[in-house]
Amino acid sequence: MNDKITLYLMSSSGSTMRQTSISRTVIATGGFFLLVLSLICGYALFDYLKLKKTFINSISLERKIGDQEEEIRIQRQQIQSFASEINGLKNQIVELNEFEKKIRIIANIEKAPEDEGLFGIGGSIPEDINTSIRITTKHDSLLREMHDQVGELDIAFSNQQKGLGELLTGLESKRNLLLCTPAIRPSKGWITSKFGYRESPFTGRREFHKALDIANREGSDIFATADGTVTFMGQKGMLGNTIVIDHGYGMVTRYAHLKKFHTKKGASVKRGEKIGEMGNTGRSTGPHVHYEVRLNGVPVNPSQYMLN
Repeated sequence: MNDKITLYLMSSSGSTMRQTSISRTVIATGGFFLLVLSLICGYALFDYLKLKKTFINSISLERKIGDQEEEIRIQRQQIQSFASEINGLKNQIVELNEFEKKIRIIANIEKAPEDEGLFGIGGSIPEDINTSIRITTKHDSLLREMHDQVGELDIAFSNQQKGLGELLTGLESKRNLLLCTPAIRPSKGWITSKFGYRESPFTGRREFHKALDIANREGSDIFATADGTVTFMGQKGMLGNTIVIDHGYGMVTRYAHLKKFHTKKGASVKRGEKIGEMGNTGRSTGPHVHYEVRLNGVPVNPSQYMLN
C-alpha cells in the first residue's frame, strides 16, 4: 500500500515540473494539530469574549455600588442631622419645662393634678452610625426610634402648650405678686458660696449659709431684685453696710457688705433699680454681695428666685 502522497508542482510557464512526496502520517498528524490548534484558538477567543463581558459588567456594577454607597452616605448624613435636630428639640423642651417650673415656684402656681407626670421624653437618639452593623438594619432601627421620638415630642409640645396656657392665666391674676417677687440676680459676677451647709471661711467649721454670695470687682452695681420698700439701710454687725427691702406678701431681701448706698430708708424701689455698690465691709474675705431671700421670716434658697 502506498503510504505517500505525490504532489506535482508545475511552474506558471509550464516549462518545469517538480515532484514532492508527503507521508500520509505527516498529513494526518498535521491535520490533527491544526484541528487542536483551531479548537484552542476558538476556546481562547470564547473565553476572551466572556472575560471582556464580565469585565464590562463588573465596571458597571462598581459604578452602581459607588452610586449606592454615595446615596447611603447622604442618607446617613440626613439621618444624623435629623437625629441631632430631634435631640436639640428635646433639650429645648426640657429647658422650657424647667423654666416653667421655676416660674411656678416663684409665682406659687401649682400644676393641675391631672397634668402631673405627663411630661416625659425618652433618651437621646444616637447621632453616629456604627458602620460595622448592617446599614439597612441600623437605619431601620434609627428611623423607628426617630418616629417614636417625634411622637413623644408631639405629646410633650401639646402638654407644654397646655401648661404654659394655664401658667399665663395664673400670672395675669398674680401680676402684683410677681412684681414683688425676687426674680433677678442682685449683681453681675460669679457665685462664690451657695445657700446651705458649707465650711466657714473664718473658723473652718461646718455651718449653714443662709444666703448666696456673688463676687465681682469692688464698686459693681447692686440691684433690687423685686419691687418693694427699703426698711433698713446702714451697718448690721458682721454683714457691714446692709440694705433690707420688704416686698410684701411675706417676702424680704437683704444685700450686705456694700461699699455705698444709692437709696434711702423708706424709699420705694423697682426691680432692676440700682440701690448700692458692691463692697467688702463687715466680716468679709473680699468684694462680694451677701444676698438673702426670706419668706415669712425663714431663709430660702435665693437661686430659686433667679430667672437670669
